[in-house]
Amino acid sequence: MLKQCEGSHAVAEAVALCRPEVICAYPISPQTHIVEGLGEMVKSGELTDCEFINVESEFAAMSVAIGASAGGARAYTATASQGLLFMAEAVYNASGLGLPIVMTVANRAIGAPINIWNDHSDSLSQRDCGWIQLFAETNQEALDLHIQAFKLAEELSLPVMVCMDGFILTHAYERVDIPSQNQVDAFLPAYEPRQVLDPNEPVSIGAMVGPEAFMEVRYLAHAKQMQALERIPAHAAEFQRVFGRDSGGLIHTYCADGAETIVIAMGSVLGTIKDTVDEMRKPENGGHKIGVLGITCFRPFPIETVAAALKQCKRFVVLEKSLAVGIGGIVATNVRMAATGMGLRGYTVVAGLGGRAITMKSLTALFDKAGRDELELLSFLDLDWKAVNKQLEREKQVRRSGPVAEAMLRDLGAVAARNY
Repeated sequence: MLKQCEGSHAVAEAVALCRPEVICAYPISPQTHIVEGLGEMVKSGELTDCEFINVESEFAAMSVAIGASAGGARAYTATASQGLLFMAEAVYNASGLGLPIVMTVANRAIGAPINIWNDHSDSLSQRDCGWIQLFAETNQEALDLHIQAFKLAEELSLPVMVCMDGFILTHAYERVDIPSQNQVDAFLPAYEPRQVLDPNEPVSIGAMVGPEAFMEVRYLAHAKQMQALERIPAHAAEFQRVFGRDSGGLIHTYCADGAETIVIAMGSVLGTIKDTVDEMRKPENGGHKIGVLGITCFRPFPIETVAAALKQCKRFVVLEKSLAVGIGGIVATNVRMAATGMGLRGYTVVAGLGGRAITMKSLTALFDKAGRDELELLSFLDLDWKAVNKQLEREKQVRRSGPVAEAMLRDLGAVAARNY
């Protein structure tokens, strides 16, 4: 059924169609509308046989999800930014215990300074926690990925994080195709847990493990993630047969055949990148041989699939909305592993941090420069170097130069945004 709705509400409807039995939630922007929508469905009776549990923190939300999943229930929660960091200990426990929890992360920057706008700092900070991480480009894909996430999580007994860009997707209204309950039931079987606490068959879950077995336990978690590299494309193919549209998978390419330059990114920015590439490929604009590689599955990272997509290009540009302070790129580091031995020139571009706009004008200039191999290995799109250098000079001259964020806002003549 075609419906014009907010991205958060589309996700809420998708989750409800998956028949969760326990939903635990703590509000934090920009994911709040998702769990509000689910709460309303439970209260109205639209979503039956489901317990909606309000908790006192994000740590409690993940802890309740762990308990519910271990007790044999299909469990779901959502969070963002500092909320994800607050539940980090429990996030690791969920994957270590092999519990098939599904969680939406409405991607948002991490403070300090406080910032409620979109980038990928939150989910990428947990890239090694053992959860599968899927990134949505559109609200339709966000909806579809949640349905696939429950199936994937329960087949492998691993938790899955579906990442969608905060505000850009969560609060955007667009038309989506919401499937019927019969379609979802045909795709997603009833939950049959592998790890379950049953009083009739008592076991311990999460017992102490010493050096004699800990490494093997961790390897088995890695082995299950490697299995996901096969299951994710298979689920995407099955999803297309049942629902009639191509959605999900490990990666997707755009205008990549014959491209000399491949731009790599995750999430909603891919739409702007594709529009830019369309313009640059026109003969009147130079006929640039440029294409796009969108990464949907970041964990496990599809090294072989990415390598195959890059084998005919001359260079790649990784545009990423995150920064590993002290080294640079996060996604780019993984891409470079895939491109090992291929002799490609690779560039990392950090962009869009804290919600900074990524425009076609800036991307056109960036990609044109990359095509001439004039980019630095690490660059920052639309960074205000004047403001940065002014602060660096201030710190050289004055030991107590004050908080960086406040000094920067003062220099720019701006005021700190109020966080509602």
